[in-house]
Amino acid sequence: MASSSSSLPSMEFDFDEKPHVLAVDDSLIDRKVIERLLINSTCRVTTAENGKRALEYLGLADGQHPSHSDLKVNMIITDYSMPGMTGYELLKRIKESPTMKEIPVVVVSSENIPTRINQCMEGGAQEFLLKPLQLSDATKLRCHIKKLNN
Repeated sequence: MASSSSSLPSMEFDFDEKPHVLAVDDSLIDRKVIERLLINSTCRVTTAENGKRALEYLGLADGQHPSHSDLKVNMIITDYSMPGMTGYELLKRIKESPTMKEIPVVVVSSENIPTRINQCMEGGAQEFLLKPLQLSDATKLRCHIKKLNN
């Protein structure tokens, strides 16, 4: 199930509040790395261990009707290679949703495969980053969040 470093998702983004990021990765270690990098960059982070859990959290799972009123996610970061649903498949589901399509999605991978990178960027990814993520990546992600909310 999704876990969160905060108690309740905020209803509206306010620059006095921390941006809310959903981090999706099947590796607990990688989820913790993303969480630490972004919390250190003053972000609030919720984690999910796979694409199915992320879709459930977002209200986009099969049979769910998305409601954006009680959930505000400013960015989604997803691993590309996950069992069950790839990061690209998750990206496609998010971009097909009328209520979620404007949320920037960043795809991360330990494999530098140009066709995979191009596929994700053409599919609507905001960014494609290579693992392991660095502190400079966290700064870049924070800039994307600020641009979106200006």
